[in-house]
Amino acid sequence: MRQLIFQEYVTLDGYATDADGKASFFGTFGEHEAEVRATIERVDTMLLGAETYRLFVGDWPSAEHPIAPLLNALRKVVVSTTLAETPWGAHEPATVVRDLDAVRALKAEDGQDIVLWGSISLFHSLLAAGLVDEIELRVCPILLGAGRSVFPADGSTLGLELIEARPSGERGVLLRYRPTGSAAHR
Repeated sequence: MRQLIFQEYVTLDGYATDADGKASFFGTFGEHEAEVRATIERVDTMLLGAETYRLFVGDWPSAEHPIAPLLNALRKVVVSTTLAETPWGAHEPATVVRDLDAVRALKAEDGQDIVLWGSISLFHSLLAAGLVDEIELRVCPILLGAGRSVFPADGSTLGLELIEARPSGERGVLLRYRPTGSAAHR
């Protein structure tokens, strides 16, 4: 079965965005193109929520970045109950799926792993449903004090097993965890 890997830049105090919904702190992580390239090479599918799709489609299809051709070649799947079409510039459009059962089916297909970038609300739903196999955090050396937490604030508990912890980029830290179980109240 394919693994679903959630990958996110996060501040040292656990925020995925600042209080205004911006993630301008990404640059504090430092250069790490080789690591991003390695991630793209181990996956064949990019999973996105509707909001992150809108952000990505505004930049990546026409980006002149060294990893853009690799990213644009990935199969793109958008989980959304509102989007009807998901074009991707001159590239193959993304596929729209409506629910977590479709994500379960996607994981059961043959192929390489699946990466979920951003899409915090979708991540929370997938995590609660037990569909996330790995959480990879690229910790940026900055404290925001407020913003949108990368993890749900619903009082649930989730055990995590450390897979890897190492310096990454020029100034960041890579933390990889595997969910081990939940004592969540649902």
